[in-house]
Amino acid sequence: MKSLVIMGVSGSGKTTVGKLLAQKTGSRFLDGDDFHPPENVAKMSSGIPLTDDDRQGWLETLATIIHEADDLTIIACSALKASYREILKEAVFIFLHGSPELLADRIKQRSGHYMPPGLLQSQLETLEIPTDALALNVVESPNTLVDRIITHFNL
Repeated sequence: MKSLVIMGVSGSGKTTVGKLLAQKTGSRFLDGDDFHPPENVAKMSSGIPLTDDDRQGWLETLATIIHEADDLTIIACSALKASYREILKEAVFIFLHGSPELLADRIKQRSGHYMPPGLLQSQLETLEIPTDALALNVVESPNTLVDRIITHFNL
């Protein structure tokens, strides 16, 4: 296993859990949001959901990073649809999920992120729940979630 993708909708804690996991395992962390082209960021900042076409180049970039990884690389990426995860198929997926209310509260509390709270519903509607991922409920603390991941994958 060279790459782990921490997936889920906005507010699920992908970046927080991913950074903490990378820190505890001495691995590289990449936030998939950093690889969106400016056009995608502008759309999301305006509250416009991305289309599959919008996501294609972004997902291909992440797939290349996953393919070329020499050491364990942890990537935060929404990976909402099975077709998106198929593009990233060389990675192992960890699905962070929680109640819509908890996720909305988390989004409202964060600052400096381009994803407006109004897009959460769109993401929840787009989400195709994975059947082949380690699923973790984000009601637990990030430290607990990371410990579960480390134990599950023997990292």
